[in-house]
Amino acid sequence: MSRSGSRKQRLGLLYRISYRIRWIMLHLFGPAQLGGGNDPLTRLKREREERLSKQDRG
Repeated sequence: MSRSGSRKQRLGLLYRISYRIRWIMLHLFGPAQLGGGNDPLTRLKREREERLSKQDRG
């Protein structure tokens, strides 16, 4: 199994569902374009990567 597949399995089902819902809502109803530090989609992806890296370390 690939590394990304195993990382996905470590995230809880509820978290994955809520991430997808937030991503869709931000994609459809979020602001048009913002800088990298202010973009909510970028922030959402960064928070997810932080969560995954915490699980890799712990």
